Amino acid sequence: MTSDARMTMQKPKRSFVAKLVVRIPYAWLIAFFLAPFLIVLKISLSQTAIAQPPYTPAFDLAAGWHGIARFFAGLSLDNYALLGSDPLYSLSYVKSVGIAALSTALLLIIGYPIAYAMTRAPRKAQAVLVLLVILPFWTSFLIRIYAWMNILQHDGPLNRLLLALDLVREPPVWLSTNTAVYIGIVYSYLPFMVLPLYATLEKLDQSLLEAAADLGCPRWKAFWLVTVPLSAPGIVAGALLCFIPAVGEFVIPDLLGGSRTAMIGQTIWTEFFANKDWPTASAVAVVLVCLLVTPIVIFQHQTMRGVERD
Repeated sequence: MTSDARMTMQKPKRSFVAKLVVRIPYAWLIAFFLAPFLIVLKISLSQTAIAQPPYTPAFDLAAGWHGIARFFAGLSLDNYALLGSDPLYSLSYVKSVGIAALSTALLLIIGYPIAYAMTRAPRKAQAVLVLLVILPFWTSFLIRIYAWMNILQHDGPLNRLLLALDLVREPPVWLSTNTAVYIGIVYSYLPFMVLPLYATLEKLDQSLLEAAADLGCPRWKAFWLVTVPLSAPGIVAGALLCFIPAVGEFVIPDLLGGSRTAMIGQTIWTEFFANKDWPTASAVAVVLVCLLVTPIVIFQHQTMRGVERD
C-alpha cells in the first residue's frame, strides 16, 4: 500500500475525531442547559395549581393529539405580566445587577494589582502565589461564609480589632447590611478575577514595555497605554466570571445580608419553596437567564468581529 493510499484512509478518521470534538460540547450544552431551560420555560408559561406537579397544564402524551392541543391552549404569559406589574421583582433585578456590578468593580480594583504583582514575581514564586490564590477553594464555600458571619458579628474579631486599634468608639454593625454582602462576594469571587488576569498578564510581551521606555514613555503611562489595553481579554473574562454568578447569588445575601438586600436569587427561592409558586419562580429564572446570557452573546459577537478584522 502506497503512502498516498494510507493518507487517504486516515483522513476520514481525523474528520470523525474533529467532528466528535466539536459535537461533544454542543451535546453537553443541549443536555444540561437547553433541555432544562426549555423545561423551566414551559413551567413559566403554566398556572399554579394545588396538585402534583404544582402547575397546570401537564404535558401528557398518553392523551393523544387532543391532550397536546389542550396543553398548548393552557399556556399563557400571565406570569411574565406579573413580573412587569409587581415592583418586587423589578426591584430585585435592579438590586441584584447593582450589587453584582459594584462587586465586580471592587474585584477588578483589588484583583488587578494582585495579578500584576504575581507576574512580576520570580518564576518559581509564581506557582506558589497561584496556589495561594486557589487555596480557599479547598474549603467548603458554605463554611467560609459562616466564618465571615462569625468575623462580622457585633463582638466578632473585626470589631475587637477596630476597638483595639482605637479606630472606632463603638462596634459598627456589619451583618444584615449591604457592606457585609459586598465583603462576602469580593472574598468569594476574588480568585475568579485574579486567575484570568494573571493568565493574560503573564503572556504580555515585555519588549513592548521596554520599547515604550526607550521612546521616553513614563512607567505609569506605559502601563496605562500598553499593559491595560493588552490585558483587556483578561479583564472582560474576569468580569464575566464574577458578574454573572454574583447576579444570581443566594447564599451570601441570605446569610450576610438582611431584608433590604433581597437579591433575585432569594426571590426565586421564596417563590419556589415558601410560596410553592413554581410558574412565577420559573418566569423569574427565565428572565434572569436571559439577562445573564445577553452580555456573553455581546462579548462573543465582539470577539468574532475582532477576529474577522484581523
